[in-house]
Amino acid sequence: MNGTNVSNTILERLAGELSELTPEARKAATYVLENPRDVGVSTVREIATAANVKPNTVVRMARQIGFEGYEDFRAPFRDAIRRGEADFPDRARWLQDISKSGDLGGLYADMVRDVMSNIEETFAGISTDDLKSAADAIWKARRVFTLGVGVNNSVARNFTYIASTGMTEFHAIPRPGSTPVDDLAWADQKDVLIAITCKPYRSEVVEAVNIAREQGMTIVALSDSPASPIVRIADHGFVVSVDTPQFFPSSAGTIAVLETLLSFVIAVASDEIPERVATFHKRRHQLGLYYSEDK
Repeated sequence: MNGTNVSNTILERLAGELSELTPEARKAATYVLENPRDVGVSTVREIATAANVKPNTVVRMARQIGFEGYEDFRAPFRDAIRRGEADFPDRARWLQDISKSGDLGGLYADMVRDVMSNIEETFAGISTDDLKSAADAIWKARRVFTLGVGVNNSVARNFTYIASTGMTEFHAIPRPGSTPVDDLAWADQKDVLIAITCKPYRSEVVEAVNIAREQGMTIVALSDSPASPIVRIADHGFVVSVDTPQFFPSSAGTIAVLETLLSFVIAVASDEIPERVATFHKRRHQLGLYYSEDK
């Protein structure tokens, strides 16, 4: 709850004492920390249901950090809502404040401003129709290759990793020990290439996109300009804003577009995909790959 000093203090106290709470109270506290806006508008039963604990557990959590009960704990959050402080603070004022917070305050403010602006400017130029059209092509493809080198290599691999929790024919390239053009050697009109590069454009990505075009592949391109050599020839081109006060281009807009694009792919996919994602994570739980407080 940005802008609410009292409720922020409570959240900081709650986070600081999280390890001292009982396992059940910790579940309730974790829900509150992740969903602080709910506290001011929810009853103890509603919070308990959402956190999957009993109502008296929520009360016990409140008492363990110094309150008489849930209503006492809830009061500062309700006051914040009444004062209109529960919403995100005015951006300009907030950035001005942090710019005065020390030697690195100005850099912090510049970075935060650019990250938010990059995402806003990126999505301002993209429509739902653009995303759905690309998502349809990806879903119907035999195979999907995601290409990024340099800073965009990890971005491409992250997208492929997430997609692979529900779909099998997603491949991040270049593969270890290979080159993008070799990885696309047997691709054709049944396949999709998602390519990412920004200024200065990487020649191996541009070359791979040109070859993919010759082989009849459908091309989805993410770059920083409509004049980019990969956007110009793409079937589905997305221009991302990459401004930053640092020497490297920002990846925030690129990651946001890829995450949104993947959500559209799942939305247009068959019903089996959500089931496969659920099965994937169920298996991980069964294998003990996810940390649990109950252990």
